Amino acid sequence: MAMRAASGIRPLGLDTMVRLQRGRRGAGTPVRLPVPDGMTAPLGCDAVAVPALLAQQVLPRLPRVGCVYADETHWWWIVPSDSDYALEWPAPARYATGAVVPGAADVPGLLHRSDGTVPYTPPIPLYLALCRLTNTTPTWSRTVGAQAQ
Repeated sequence: MAMRAASGIRPLGLDTMVRLQRGRRGAGTPVRLPVPDGMTAPLGCDAVAVPALLAQQVLPRLPRVGCVYADETHWWWIVPSDSDYALEWPAPARYATGAVVPGAADVPGLLHRSDGTVPYTPPIPLYLALCRLTNTTPTWSRTVGAQAQ
């Protein structure tokens, strides 16, 4: 037996609301950075997004560069999964688990391809370059205060 609102309009059921929500998610399907053909990602893939102007300063500071994707506003470095473990990536950098580009309509273009068979930029040199350029003390160098008793 269907219930009707006082206006005579039938209220939405839970199934309808769930279907509508799933439809909304489909329109904003997450964009994942791909591993280029001929490469493997044995350690999984995450990404570090850096604003384009800052990224141009980071690039020459790195001893080795893996795959880098770019759009108009950000560059995305592919790093091994869990490269955020025990690290706080300095703002304005953003860590993207699963190499998912939030809010992107299309996959950013491949700006640089790794010379090897894996797509990774070593995360520690990338992290240190970002710390230096953003004047951020690396996580492991920060002073840990003693607890007051």
